[in-house]
Parts: sequence; structure tokens; C-alpha cells
Amino acid sequence: PAVADLKRIEEKWQHIWDTTPKPPLSPPTENESKKYILSMFPYPSGNLHMGHVRVYTITDCLARFYKMNGHKVLNPMGWDAFGLPAENAAIERSVQPAEWTVENISRMKSQLQRLGLDFDWQCELATCDPEYYRWTQWIFLQLHRRGLAYLDEAAVNWDPIDQTVLANEQVDNQGRSWRSGAVVERRLLRQWFLRITSMVDGLLEGLDQLNQWPGSVVVSQREWIGRSEGATISFPLENDRSQNITIFTTRADTLFG
Repeated sequence: PAVADLKRIEEKWQHIWDTTPKPPLSPPTENESKKYILSMFPYPSGNLHMGHVRVYTITDCLARFYKMNGHKVLNPMGWDAFGLPAENAAIERSVQPAEWTVENISRMKSQLQRLGLDFDWQCELATCDPEYYRWTQWIFLQLHRRGLAYLDEAAVNWDPIDQTVLANEQVDNQGRSWRSGAVVERRLLRQWFLRITSMVDGLLEGLDQLNQWPGSVVVSQREWIGRSEGATISFPLENDRSQNITIFTTRADTLFG
């Protein structure tokens, strides 16, 4: 029996897909059901790995399923390409960060297209593009003007090799950076904060409306927001009753043992 030349068949149809004009994206009509399928944008490190293939196959299946069921689907792709990892990678290779990043985006885009994934490339973006980050800067300025962004000093997880701050989740159980492997240091650093304490009620009320989110994700978001309800209690010093030590507790009922 003849053996199918799968590589030739794949190349034939991918050429047809690439050269067939696609209609421009348009907003859904009032009667159309719409779906927004948003994958996590990859960091353009140079090549795809199987983790990328797994995640983008899932979102590709979702996009195709909803399209086949009559929904108007938006399934964009972009590149999480702005920040210290790109700079460090470029320094290691003695190239300009912009050059390194653009080359990687081109290579990884070609790999995604070879997988036959049904992304809306008309909506492609890169976070290192000034036309993109001018809007993140604009959002920050609005927060700052309203007193919601402020400078303060706080203890951080510091990676001495990558010279950057790490989230707690980026420090392994041996106290090392997940990326560089360096022993993480605790440092006081003056940095920007967002005053989410002024938005707590709205954020928590919004979580109540996310009926289709996994329960564990909603719980983790509540814990991250971190609102505590309790009491502020003052204890006078034994040797100087005019001075107090004030504490906050969520369990005032346990103070007496």
C-alpha cells in the first residue's frame, strides 16, 4: 500500500492557508454570539518547547470549537517581550536586546504557524513595541495622578545575578532563584506600589461574579487581595500606663486564652 507523504501534505495545505486572503476582523453584530480566547503570551526566548505546544493546542481547540458552533471568535497572539530577561539574554550573547528579541519573535512565530494554530495574526502585538507600552505608561500615569501609585521602601527577594526582584513563587524551597539558581537575598528597596487597599471592596465583589472560574483560583485571588476583618486593640505598658502597644487581630476572642 502507498504511504502518505504527510510532510508534503502538511506543506501543501499550510501554503494554501497562508496565501488565502482572510477577511478583516470586524466587531460582532448584535445577534452574533462572541468568544474571546486569550492565551498567555510567550516570552520570546528563541524556540518553542512542548509546554508551548500543549497550551496553544488547548486554546486552538477551543477557538475552532466555538467557530464551528457559530460563534464570532477573537483568538489573538502576542509576545511578552519587554523586561529584564531579554536584556540579560542579550548581554550573554553580546547583541542588542531589540535585535535579539525581534529575531526570536520571527522564529517562534514561524514555529507557531507550522503547527497550524488558528491565531488571529491581524491582532499580533509585542509588549516591547512603543505603540503598546505607551498605553501601560498612560495607565500608570492615571493611577499616579489619583494617588493610587506611590513610592515606598519594602523588603524584597533580590536575585544578585539577574539583578532583579522575584516574587515568592519564583524562589524555590532551597531559597534559590528559579531562573538563575542564585541564593536569593532579602533587601530593602524603594519601589513603586499600587494602592489596592483602596480598591479592596470592589475587587472582592467582582470575584463574587466569576461563577465560571475554578474555586481554587478565586480563593487564591481573595488571599492575594488580603483583606482582614478584625479589631485594633491597645495594651498599656505595665511600667508606664500612659503608653500603649497597639495591635490588629482577627481573633480578639482568643486574647484571654
